[in-house]
Amino acid sequence: MAWSFFVIGGSTTLTSCSEFTRALKSDSLEFKLAVAEKYYDKESYDRAVPLLEELVVAYRSTVKSERVNYLHAKSFYGMKDYTLAGYYLSNFTRTFPKSQYSEECAFLSAICFYKNSPNYELDQGETRTAMDQLQLFLVRYPNTALKDSSNKLMDEMRTKLEVKAYHGADQYYHMRNYQAASVAFLNFIREWPNSRFKEDAMLLILKSDFELAQNSVEEKKLERLNAAIKSYHNFADAYPQSVVLPDADKLHRDLTNAIAKNKN
Repeated sequence: MAWSFFVIGGSTTLTSCSEFTRALKSDSLEFKLAVAEKYYDKESYDRAVPLLEELVVAYRSTVKSERVNYLHAKSFYGMKDYTLAGYYLSNFTRTFPKSQYSEECAFLSAICFYKNSPNYELDQGETRTAMDQLQLFLVRYPNTALKDSSNKLMDEMRTKLEVKAYHGADQYYHMRNYQAASVAFLNFIREWPNSRFKEDAMLLILKSDFELAQNSVEEKKLERLNAAIKSYHNFADAYPQSVVLPDADKLHRDLTNAIAKNKN
């Protein structure tokens, strides 16, 4: 029984390979397309692609060009080759803007950039491109059923950019580059005024300004102490009920004492 199953399975595989080989060698475009569509429907995209690549060229400027290019682009997406899929899907929407597949391909093209978007610690070029592509998609297709999905993905990617910006500023603080940290956190708040990290960022501006003032040369010390006092008031006014306000209050007392000593 086991041997019979093996033989049957092997026969099926050989038949499949034989059909693929015959389609590759065939001069019949109709046969190539039928076999390519068969592999596409079975999600055997690695088999469909070589056939479709021939057909893309052969059917150029014909009525079948649209369908063949669609299957070709979607096959790369099915193979999870998001770089090539993004290229071919985007090219499809430009070449066939009136196609029934145009909206789907425009969305999937943006999704390819989303799929290639790396961890927040790495360069976020793909993330920004994905957001731009999704925004363009919503402009082109304002009534799309994919509007909520697009907005959800953009929110997710905005959060990734927000986290990257915050951790970039925080890195300066942990490296004890307090001047750069203060500027970076200030820029972070300007770019992300409603961030969930805003309270932490404002406290770290205060801490950075405090450390910078404490370690300043005498001719800059008073100016930086006053700048740190201002950062304290910005934090205390924004978060009067903060659980870390006592920590900020202590820094304020130390700053006030340092200013008094500096004036004597």
